[in-house]
Amino acid sequence: MSLVERDLKVIWHPYTQMKLAQPPIPIVRGEGASLYAEDGKRYIDAISSWWVNIHGHAHPYIAQKVAEQLKQLEHVIFAGFTHPVAVELAERLLAILPDNQQKVFYSDNGSTAVEVAIKMCLQYWSNQGQSRTKMLAFKNAYHGDTFGAMSVSGRSAFTAAFDSLLFEVEFIDLPTEDNIESLKSQISNLKLNLACFIFEPLVQGSAGMLMYEAKYLEQLVAHCNTEQVLTIADEVFTGFGRTGKPFACDHINARPDIMCFSKGLTGGTMALGVTTCTQQIFDAFLSDDKLKTLFHGHSFTANPIACSAALASMDLFLEQATTDNIIRIAAAHSQFADKIKHHPKIKTVRQTGTIIAMEWETGSNTSYFNTLRDRLYHYFLDAGIILRPLGNILYILPPYCITNTDLDYIYAKIEHALDEI
Repeated sequence: MSLVERDLKVIWHPYTQMKLAQPPIPIVRGEGASLYAEDGKRYIDAISSWWVNIHGHAHPYIAQKVAEQLKQLEHVIFAGFTHPVAVELAERLLAILPDNQQKVFYSDNGSTAVEVAIKMCLQYWSNQGQSRTKMLAFKNAYHGDTFGAMSVSGRSAFTAAFDSLLFEVEFIDLPTEDNIESLKSQISNLKLNLACFIFEPLVQGSAGMLMYEAKYLEQLVAHCNTEQVLTIADEVFTGFGRTGKPFACDHINARPDIMCFSKGLTGGTMALGVTTCTQQIFDAFLSDDKLKTLFHGHSFTANPIACSAALASMDLFLEQATTDNIIRIAAAHSQFADKIKHHPKIKTVRQTGTIIAMEWETGSNTSYFNTLRDRLYHYFLDAGIILRPLGNILYILPPYCITNTDLDYIYAKIEHALDEI
């Protein structure tokens, strides 16, 4: 029995209508920006395997550090105990974040990092005897698939079955020159009820790589700071170089109260979530009253193996070669954007750092479920490129180690697709 046949007998895949889906592609090996299937076919991982891989697959340095840690300590309960790699990772992460971030809370993935942030904000006010339970978020947001994360995400086909169970959220438009003052007024009017404002800085990934200007985010965050509305920067996707700087919040001077990380945190090696916060938020939970404790935890909180992978990934991330690669990819994307932006089938091209998104002209049918999405997906798979369109939005988000040759091949195939599909 083949690997695919065995898979189909026992596995339920994510975001997949199993009755209609094509059989999964069996991947048996990875190296750099390449993945190799059971039949030997090479695929360029142009989306970093759901945006997590930043240094390339099976990176030998990360593998070495993980192997060393496995021989030292694989796991220990993190309530009442600690271990060296968790402490070192927290120290090193805080050293490169905005200087108001003072404490690290570990969890398992992006969704749980967001859940922790939401609970911190809600209980921050509760611990001070204030009832602030309403959330503020952008329209079309995506913050994860657990219930709190779904609640602060835009309502869509993906949340429809659960909408009646999600808590109340005030959704606002992305900030622009035309609406920034009205958005600030809206925040001022709501401030006494707001637990927090959560946002994806600069790029809304799952919404179709929607992008907005840093100067307007700067104004929103600064206004929230003035109005004493807590802010959560969801950097699960944008963190670790994706926007051209180490973190998307490095593009602004105003500082969020809480930040969330996962995906690139371990270089895409394994699951790990981090929520960081200010000393002020941490202090609101310090009390002789045990009921003011943040009652949240996971069995694998601060897993030493995951922490060691994150430390190894950080070593690589802070190398000049990684910075050079980020600059190189951003420049290549920019040149390609200029080349295709006037194509009659291209509605818009958006780029921030190593992220480039092309919106295909499909009239009024821009749904995630339109047929163009599947045609593009399989067209590129046949060409040995993993691209996963968001409806009529095609985007490239490669590992930083991708070669210019592979980038040029991807660009050329997109141009061919524009002519052929």
